[in-house]
Amino acid sequence: MGEPYFKIRHKLQRLGILAFSSNYALYGDMSQRVMTILEEMAPAVEVYSIDECFADLTGIPGDLVRIGREMRARVLRCTGIPVGVGIGTSKTLAKLANHGAKKWQAQTGGVLDVRDPVRRDRLLNACDVGDVWGVGRRMKEHLNAQGIKTAWDLAQADAWMLRKQFNVVIEKTARELRGVACLELEEAAPPKQEICCSRMFGKRLHDLTSIREAVAAYTARACEKLRAQGSVCKRVQVSIRTGMFNPDEPKFAKGVSVELPYPTDDTRVITKAAGEGLELIYRAGFAFSKAEVLLMDLRQPGEFTGDLFAEEQPERAGKAMAVMDAINARWGRGTVRPGGVPVAPDWGMRRELMSQSFTTRLDDLWVVQ
Repeated sequence: MGEPYFKIRHKLQRLGILAFSSNYALYGDMSQRVMTILEEMAPAVEVYSIDECFADLTGIPGDLVRIGREMRARVLRCTGIPVGVGIGTSKTLAKLANHGAKKWQAQTGGVLDVRDPVRRDRLLNACDVGDVWGVGRRMKEHLNAQGIKTAWDLAQADAWMLRKQFNVVIEKTARELRGVACLELEEAAPPKQEICCSRMFGKRLHDLTSIREAVAAYTARACEKLRAQGSVCKRVQVSIRTGMFNPDEPKFAKGVSVELPYPTDDTRVITKAAGEGLELIYRAGFAFSKAEVLLMDLRQPGEFTGDLFAEEQPERAGKAMAVMDAINARWGRGTVRPGGVPVAPDWGMRRELMSQSFTTRLDDLWVVQ
């Protein structure tokens, strides 16, 4: 998270560094390919993020380092993506070992096994406490003030003191660094508690109509994610802001939370509420650069308890959303969309430097001549 691109563009060009616009479809597809390969090689896998997962190797016979090298080689061969493999007796140790495997790749070959206590302690002494999973910048400062500088220091600290002075998460982290597994593998990701869709506009927007179109588009995308995890929401928050880097440009940022009439996953109902919220916070005379839609108070259907006369989502609304999702899944996102979402908006993100979607679009396939 460094300088804005426009500030360092000429420096990057002078150094021969290439810049690429975001290509979410390509990233998601390549991530799925990597995870599929790993799921075929391990009995249980938890996908932690788009570029990281935990695999349970309990009960697998043979040399785990060799298996780690096979995983790494197979992912590289099938996707062209180099990965690191860390092996430990807890998730935190495995993640730190992965950090060491990449940092000292010449010595580890990209695979580091720290199940042996001697090798584990050597790694803990070599790693700064800020390298430990879950220790952010502020927490690192607090730990440093207590004399905890390295991962080894954190592992040796009194666990109950850490819980009392900080929180239970740091206590579990210390125990995990000692090799005590405190975090279970989550094969099924729990439903998200909030769903956000936020984008920068391709150009500054001044009029309410264009911003409303963008908010409607972001709301539609957020609602797709909401239905994908089988949840409904009771509140939507919409925010807008101007650019923050131009000193000559007036600054404005504001958001508002709108209560929905009933727990729903209906794009139409949520979009209407988001639009009403937008009208409350919009101010003329500003050049807006970004909008955000946040779905809040998420539950599974039936978890909300209203009064006897509380309004409920009509059954036909759920069926309509299911049909729309099925059509878009088969024929492509946006085939069926709310009327307020344009096909090719002029406010869309600028992605002139986007790489080809080599694996998700037929017209972007490599051509061999």
